[in-house]
Amino acid sequence: MYFEIDRSVLETACRQMIETILFCLPNAYKGSIYRIGKPPELIAERITSGIMEDGTEKITWGLHTQSEYNPPGKPWGEYRDQPGRPLEAMGWCVEKQKSWTAEDPNTNARSVRLQLEGKPADFHHMEPVLVRKSDLKLDHRSPFIYPTDSEGNVLWKDSPFVVVAVIKIHFYPYTIKIGSHETKVIKRLSHSLGTELLSHHLQQDSMKAVEKLATDRLNACNLLADSLRNTITKSGIIIYLMKQEIGHLRDQWEWILIEKHKGKNGKVEAIKELNELLLGFNTGSEELKKSLLDAQNKFLTLSLPPQIGENWVTKQIEVRWAEFLKRHPQDSQKQEIIWQTIDKLKKVLYFGQKPESIAKYDEIPEDTKLELVELLYRNNDHFDALNLERLIEILDNPALSIPSRERSKKTLMQLKALAETMSQLERNTNFLLHQVLNGSTEEQLAQRS
Repeated sequence: MYFEIDRSVLETACRQMIETILFCLPNAYKGSIYRIGKPPELIAERITSGIMEDGTEKITWGLHTQSEYNPPGKPWGEYRDQPGRPLEAMGWCVEKQKSWTAEDPNTNARSVRLQLEGKPADFHHMEPVLVRKSDLKLDHRSPFIYPTDSEGNVLWKDSPFVVVAVIKIHFYPYTIKIGSHETKVIKRLSHSLGTELLSHHLQQDSMKAVEKLATDRLNACNLLADSLRNTITKSGIIIYLMKQEIGHLRDQWEWILIEKHKGKNGKVEAIKELNELLLGFNTGSEELKKSLLDAQNKFLTLSLPPQIGENWVTKQIEVRWAEFLKRHPQDSQKQEIIWQTIDKLKKVLYFGQKPESIAKYDEIPEDTKLELVELLYRNNDHFDALNLERLIEILDNPALSIPSRERSKKTLMQLKALAETMSQLERNTNFLLHQVLNGSTEEQLAQRS
């Protein structure tokens, strides 16, 4: 690695990251993190692996299987892309600084086991952990000599980043896709791990400075500030995952109501009408048309609370239509149809919470149904433990016919536990930072701990 981190601290950081990913992604069961050493060797060494036991939340840690990446690791020259040698996903992640997803092991071009032994590999996603060269003070004066690929091209010559680690997450068969929600979550968490590793590096640098300059207070402040930044970053990701899960529940709830009314999905129908209207115009800027079509189709992939969704439609769809009609005027009748359809799209966003929509659903008590609707359609910008706990209690009712009820309940329970841990850590860190900045005594800090 480009910076020195105590082995026990590194292992702890890796375990926490694997634990967070496995708790957040129910279809993942194993994770490994590999350290990438300094140039030119770029030794890839597996630091630790964690396997979640079936049906439990218990994770077993250690290097369970034999691997060329177990200590002391594997140098760049042995895993890079090279003619006559099997391609490795590790080589791709390090060289390209891009992720690799094996959504079907039988067609995975970088499955070493399949290429050498004819045995299918597993379903997994690998994500490089990137850190800016500027954060590590690596510039043209750096003593490092970067390695080359098999054609002699210098690695990362024009990239502002270096690869310091690689995350590998294993999934249950056929539950992972290229560009899926899971891969996006892992990518965001890889940014958090990069920040955390950089934070530990800065911590050790600060400790050396403290020994030399006797600035204990400055060192403590830097350490606490870095810890707080990492906590806030992870808390934000957890809130994002909660909103995604509640949005998924909201979509299923609306589908249930649509089936009860034997109707169609109003959101889909409105977007379909707008697309057809747009494609029916023979004139118009193709670039603006494409931008509008992309925005309308993207809206179908989002699950937003009604007020936020209405605001999204105004800013992303309505504004583009106004620009299109300004450049390419249509007769008043066509314009009226367009604005009526956009207005209809906004109104159907409230379908799942309207009294006339939910009236036919009688599988749970009326007061529980109204409470469920209120919890699903509120804006969840902040962590609210009481509301989340109540939603979990309602999902525990087997009479509720939402298809993902059990899975969503388990996911929200895990996210709630993580959020509470992060909240407590953030409060403690804020307190300690305040105490250090204001010159608290060791006795005061000891009482708080």
